[in-house]
Amino acid sequence: MNIAYSEAGEGKPVVILAPPTATHVELAWDMVPFLHTLAQTFRVVWLDSRGCGLSDRKVPDFSMEAMVRDVEAVVSRMGDASFVLAAWGQAIPIAISYTTAHPDRVSHLILSDGFSSFSDFMQAAPYRALTALLEMNDLLLFTETTANVLWAHTNPAFARRFAELIRASVDLDAAKSVWKAMENWDATGLLSRVTAPTLVVSNKSSRLFTTAMAQRTAAGIPNARLVLLDDVTYASFPELAQEFVFGAEPRVGATDKLRSGMTAILFADIVDSTALTERLGDAAFRAKARDLDAALRTVIREHAGTAIEGKLLGDGVLAVFTSARQAIEAALACGRSGGDAGLPLHLGLHAGDVIREEGNVYGGAVNVAARISGLSATGEVLVSETVRSLARTSAGVTFEDRGEQALRGVGEVMRVWVVQQA
Repeated sequence: MNIAYSEAGEGKPVVILAPPTATHVELAWDMVPFLHTLAQTFRVVWLDSRGCGLSDRKVPDFSMEAMVRDVEAVVSRMGDASFVLAAWGQAIPIAISYTTAHPDRVSHLILSDGFSSFSDFMQAAPYRALTALLEMNDLLLFTETTANVLWAHTNPAFARRFAELIRASVDLDAAKSVWKAMENWDATGLLSRVTAPTLVVSNKSSRLFTTAMAQRTAAGIPNARLVLLDDVTYASFPELAQEFVFGAEPRVGATDKLRSGMTAILFADIVDSTALTERLGDAAFRAKARDLDAALRTVIREHAGTAIEGKLLGDGVLAVFTSARQAIEAALACGRSGGDAGLPLHLGLHAGDVIREEGNVYGGAVNVAARISGLSATGEVLVSETVRSLARTSAGVTFEDRGEQALRGVGEVMRVWVVQQA
């Protein structure tokens, strides 16, 4: 039997075990944006479960022991170096079982949103509903419901993509077989034997894998650390993993988000906030603006950007990116979020050298991004010639020339362009 796996990046290995019914070594790199950021610091190894993704399909055995053997087969190709083992969802019992069987191989264990005992999982009402859908032989409804239970109320777009990932990862027979085999997946008796430093992560908004499940897992592992997130796409996972594995200071060669240098800068500002405040009332406007601010910061994290906390921006958000393409994609997504919230945005992008210190960014490039934002029409993304040049062949968009514009406080005129989605 063949097990598919992929590798990217250099450095300390991180072996990722995804939920068996939602793993696809090719599609995962598009579905899970944080993988690219993680690969800037670690050697990322993603493997597909037997019967799923690009691994051999139509296999009879989905026992936890068989799953552990597949992990053993993949990591045997990595030499003798120790590695970080990171598991999500239903893969957590597999990770715990492997870790206790091979304590010399796992240097750090990260367990995110799942259970250590199936009996914990079966008590959740969503599990019973999803099981009924599988028994009805309705894979489409099963995948859509799974994604909606997990994330639709916090991120509908991510939920739709996740449902598509499940359908690409598993067929109906395999999904039913895995679901049935999980009834015997129980690692609670192994928790006290875990010797690797362990981080247990729980999304507070998850309705399928509750914080109580994470608490029980963390309580059973000696000296485990429990972290609660409100981040369904795990955009903050690379930073969390780096801090856990290497300590507060990043390792030499790691991407340093606070360094100075060439940066793509996004400035987003609510259109005519004064008039909106008068129309909605101050309390209602502030409530909507806070919700939008949270949504924009989520979008920025999903696209590997960093929202600048230290800037006092009124009703605006400032973010920086190491990629012009990702900055454009984030700006377009921010525009959609503003429209959905009924608080349309001015959106401007520029790229240039900045100075970063103590959570702030400084420099003329920041001022240019703010001025370009002010020139944009409601909901449109306006970019400088610098950004267009950096991203014109990679962003999958076109650019409409708006000509040279005089920017307040900037000594020279600048050519700007409107982003048009292909």
